[in-house]
Amino acid sequence: MQECLDSVLDQSFRDIEVIAVNDRSPDRCGEIVDEYAKADERVRALHLPENVGLGRARNAGMEIARGDYLFFLDSDDTLTPDSLQLIADRLEQTSDPDVLIFDYARTFWWGGETRNSLASVFKTEGPEVFTAKQRPEFLTLIMVVWNKVYRREFVEQRGFEFPPGYYEDTPWTFPVLMAAERIAALDHVVVHYRQRRQGNILRTVSRKHFDIFDQYDRVFAFIDSDPALDEWRAKLFTKMIDHFIAILAKSNRVPEELRSEFFDRAHRHFRRYVPAGYVRPEGHTGVRHALIARGAYPVYQTLKVANKGRRQVRKTVRATRKKVAAKRMDRHYEAALKQPVDQNLAVYSAYWGRGYVCNPAALHAKAKEIAPHIKGVVVAKQEEVKKLPPGTDYVVPGTPRYWEVMARAKYFFNNVNFEDRFVKRPGTVHVQTQHGTPLKTMGIHLLPHPVAAKGTNFRKLLERSDRWDYCISSNRFSSEIWERAFPCSFAPLESGYPRNDVFYTSTAADVRRIREELGIPRGKTAVLYAPTHRDYTTSYVPQLDVARLADALGEDFVVLMRGHHFYERTAKLRALQDSARVIDVTSHTSSEELQLAADVLLADYSSIMFDYANLDRPIVIYANDWEAYKISRGVYFDVTEEPPGHVARTQNELHDIFVSGAWRDDRSDALRDTFRRKFCEYDDGRAAERVIRQIMLGESAGKPPVLPLDERTPAPSPEAAEVRNTETPVVGHTAAA
Repeated sequence: MQECLDSVLDQSFRDIEVIAVNDRSPDRCGEIVDEYAKADERVRALHLPENVGLGRARNAGMEIARGDYLFFLDSDDTLTPDSLQLIADRLEQTSDPDVLIFDYARTFWWGGETRNSLASVFKTEGPEVFTAKQRPEFLTLIMVVWNKVYRREFVEQRGFEFPPGYYEDTPWTFPVLMAAERIAALDHVVVHYRQRRQGNILRTVSRKHFDIFDQYDRVFAFIDSDPALDEWRAKLFTKMIDHFIAILAKSNRVPEELRSEFFDRAHRHFRRYVPAGYVRPEGHTGVRHALIARGAYPVYQTLKVANKGRRQVRKTVRATRKKVAAKRMDRHYEAALKQPVDQNLAVYSAYWGRGYVCNPAALHAKAKEIAPHIKGVVVAKQEEVKKLPPGTDYVVPGTPRYWEVMARAKYFFNNVNFEDRFVKRPGTVHVQTQHGTPLKTMGIHLLPHPVAAKGTNFRKLLERSDRWDYCISSNRFSSEIWERAFPCSFAPLESGYPRNDVFYTSTAADVRRIREELGIPRGKTAVLYAPTHRDYTTSYVPQLDVARLADALGEDFVVLMRGHHFYERTAKLRALQDSARVIDVTSHTSSEELQLAADVLLADYSSIMFDYANLDRPIVIYANDWEAYKISRGVYFDVTEEPPGHVARTQNELHDIFVSGAWRDDRSDALRDTFRRKFCEYDDGRAAERVIRQIMLGESAGKPPVLPLDERTPAPSPEAAEVRNTETPVVGHTAAA
């Protein structure tokens, strides 16, 4: 909430009243709004006697509002700088319309930003002041309350208010736009719509999604109240049925056992509100309209299955086309290879194009800072593009530009390997950044472990590794293993891991911000559970009952569940969210942020333990299947004999370690100190700088020199960060600004 309120109060346009509504949130929302009201006379704190939900909280704010215009802003979201001044100017230019519509951008927890995909609507031709009938394209925008401001007198005269329940914006937005006689638009991003990893109430599986039927009853009751509005009936009917279909299509809305009932309710609404002369849409959407009209849920389900079959056929066709396209791309790549190498071009890739993560991302950021003459291009799959930092140049694997960049760049940074057909040109520099200190066997050391090797072609693996000029390590232990596991001609680059720099450069404010974004309640001890992949199974097999662990830990703890990315979409992982004290952070882009947010790491055999040790916070090892793991995968040392903290072999032992407080006792500290001195040898917060200075700037190795362990200062723990905090965490709703 603080970030939201700050974005409003720091606006250049000062003539505002801010009504901060505390909807009896179970956190410290009330204290926050009181602090702001005391510090700024423009803020009025409104404390509701009980929790009434977002819609009624907005109504309460409206009742005491005295401004000329109403602006509803949710506490997760923020205003862009100077946007209120732009709104005020536009209102004056258009002679105070009933409604002003503006644009928004989605902002992501990793810092990415994506403007509304329908922003082109604002550039369509038409009168500057209009009715919804004159410019119906504006009804294609997201039907939410917060991308508009409303003339208060207009709202009061028409008696508009928010209903209770889910989808409360629907019976507000449609009637308001239908009733408004003067609408204007502002082609500017005003709201940053925060996309949390979790926490969106509409993504919660619940019967409350049935509220949508009551909300459309209200919409059509409004149409029935005025014969002049009857012309809207057909358009709103189509939107209603499309909305029902969209809710049914999402697996995280209506419970499986209630989907048939939901479909039946949709059928009844179809029959009740179908307008005279209704013509169903074309294509698959029209087919679904027809099935809802008939109430044919079994056929609807069959259609879904049939569509899966058709998708498989299309998949085969696409594969054939892909082979043909690959041949054309080969010719494009061969032509690009004949052009000179660009001495000021660098490529950064992580996990086969999984976006802006790990060591390559940290190196890209540092190169922008100290080697800005080198143009950096990030390899990102299409679905990862929206997560990239604003302004990041990128290429999508397999595209013509990708192959052109790959053919001409001088510098390459990757934490895995590029594809086989990639050619290393003379004079280019390849840096293998790696993505963890190895506990499990790697490279040719996998030869005796066929279960883990899974048919690896070791000849091709070594050919790919022959491209490396340098291989990064964070300790001498790793350097020795990389040289043996990949017997190639690269030179060790003992710089430390760039991705771990953040553990020494982050501040108390950073720690607080990350915990807030993850939804960790203030004062709770956060346990980050990050299990690794098991090679002896092909699917996710839970080693730990996480919900049971959360119950054993009690109310003072919260568990952050970080599933391996191989399993991030499994139902078993999603089911963990049923526990109130378990937060599923599997999809969170930055592992480093999760570690900064955690008070203690619960690991098994994942390399995350080596990274987390930099923070000098407690680590507990859960080694219930150690024997099976080391036999199937192979390991370089026995982590149960040289652990970074206490080791549990059973879940009951694990519970005892936490309940007794042993997880942070003197023995835990001593084990961690020994572990850190061995495995955090080169990590001191300046690893990325050492790499860029040596590789791109041609400076001698080892500059800047590595700080001794005892002279390093890790980021403050969450407990220390809270002690330093003079502000209250951001929570709750902000309504009617």
